[in-house]
Amino acid sequence: MGQEVASSELARGIWEQALAQGFQAIGYAPATEADGFHRLMEWIHSGSHAGMTFMERGALARKHPDSILPGVKTVVMAVMPYAGARLNGGPTVGKVARYARGPDYHEVLWERLGRVLKWIENRVPGVRGRVVADTAPLMERDFARRAGLGWIGRNTMLINPRLGSFTVLGAILLDLEIPPDPPFEADRCGSCRACIQACPTQALSDSHWLDAGKCISYWTIEHRGAGPEWIPDKLEGWLFGCDICQEVCPWNRKPSLASHDSIGHSSELAAIDPRAILRADDGALRSMFRKTAIWRSRPEGLRRNALWLLGSQGDIQDLPLVESFVEHAEGGIRAAAIWARDQLLKSQ
Repeated sequence: MGQEVASSELARGIWEQALAQGFQAIGYAPATEADGFHRLMEWIHSGSHAGMTFMERGALARKHPDSILPGVKTVVMAVMPYAGARLNGGPTVGKVARYARGPDYHEVLWERLGRVLKWIENRVPGVRGRVVADTAPLMERDFARRAGLGWIGRNTMLINPRLGSFTVLGAILLDLEIPPDPPFEADRCGSCRACIQACPTQALSDSHWLDAGKCISYWTIEHRGAGPEWIPDKLEGWLFGCDICQEVCPWNRKPSLASHDSIGHSSELAAIDPRAILRADDGALRSMFRKTAIWRSRPEGLRRNALWLLGSQGDIQDLPLVESFVEHAEGGIRAAAIWARDQLLKSQ
């Protein structure tokens, strides 16, 4: 009984520490095999991971969190919301996914969860722990559901009934047992298909399945090099990522959610002029984006995306800028420039 009381007190203390660091929900899950591991393997074997070969290489490590911390017994899941208003009446070209409109969330989660882990280590001498901030092969959404923090929606995002899905997830793995929270068993999407119907590339399906090869976020963030000719016309103005399947979700329509921003949203990063991307050299792009998640695309991806957007907009005044990239050394940029040039010439 004394050990259970101590564990409960520790759980409350972790919650208080996490709340002070900007997390809005905390849950505890037993460190066992991930519920969705076999479905993940089906997803990979079907080719739905597209060109994300790292998913194949690290697949088996995602089966159990002891691949990250041997002897792990508890997965502490933490939810941090981010805001960023929908671009209504503002720029429609060069849009950036909301999670990337501020400091790199990996760094934010790592630092703040690190403080919580330090508190745990001071409270429980000898405990072993590790912070995970999308930096290790942990199935975060699976363990968040198991920790009672929400369900995985048709858009494949974790949806918290209070916070919606505009959140990022972090974890602390511990080699001590903390009483687990009841898992979130309900699927509250019900008959809603808003995300499926709104996706311009039909990347989502009723079976809670994402085909990354059709996803705007995949093509503008993860993919390297040239892309298929159909993708630029489907971008709907997105330079980095895409929020469409979240913006239409009824669980994200609460007015109170707009004030939940624990990361630090910058309106300046909500939309970026593609021309500014193309006129900047590597050093300037690094200065602009190095401390944000946007830097994941690197200069090559950002320039390719910018060219896709200019070609799809059809403004002939952009032709000289576009033509300056048609002989670029990087194949993806060169292909995008040739495509954009041809589109602009057709628009005359």
